[in-house]
Amino acid sequence: MDNSSKVAFLGLGSMGAPMARRVAAAGYQLTVWNRSADKAAGFERVAASPAEAVRDADVVVTMLADPRAVLTVVGEFAKELKPGAVLVDVSTIGPAAVREVAALLPAGTKLVDAPVMGSVDKAAGGELNLLVGGDADEVMPLLELFGQVQRTGGVGTGAALKIVMINAIVNGVTVVGEALQLADAFGLPEDQVRKALASSPLAGLTARAFAEGAYYQTELAAKDVALATEAADLPIAEAVHERLKSYPQAQQEDIGRIINHFRG
Repeated sequence: MDNSSKVAFLGLGSMGAPMARRVAAAGYQLTVWNRSADKAAGFERVAASPAEAVRDADVVVTMLADPRAVLTVVGEFAKELKPGAVLVDVSTIGPAAVREVAALLPAGTKLVDAPVMGSVDKAAGGELNLLVGGDADEVMPLLELFGQVQRTGGVGTGAALKIVMINAIVNGVTVVGEALQLADAFGLPEDQVRKALASSPLAGLTARAFAEGAYYQTELAAKDVALATEAADLPIAEAVHERLKSYPQAQQEDIGRIINHFRG
């Protein structure tokens, strides 16, 4: 890839918008699309539909909320992909949905699954971790705009590793939340407990639970845990999923804020 490459970026939510801005800043010919058109404000080329966005694109990037959204949008534009085009899906949809996406693509096109680890603060700074499955050699310059790339193997392996990782993190954040809830029951000072957690094997999860500037919605965390429970018998993850869904008022908040709801 070079700056003459045409890139379409579909999905301008809290993660997609800063990622797309990095593509524009790097000088690529960028066209964007978002279902809510107001989120495309500030971008030079805005398409009216997914099909219009990908027409003539060398690389298409999708950053959408869930498997259904990705499959719907790819279904809308697949026939418009030109021969040789590469679809890079950076959403979190799991390997089963990646296989469904692959089945929608016309012959002569390529799929790379590259879900990201990190939140909004990391997206803006190009500091995400990308778990990349498939033949991504030609799109590496683009992927490296977003952060550090870890090659995982064939198509779908990035999506699979992302579900493994995010399930562990979400479960871990809830463990930190319950630790604070238990500390409250014992009457322990919060500062004391947080300091102890921060110097324990739970240090990284504690830091994420109390992170500032991060935004990974609880409803998306619950969706990602559900993808894990669909793939294996995971009683702990199932319990975490039920508890996350039991706080409707928390669904649009960062997952770290769930601790406040646990503690009442």
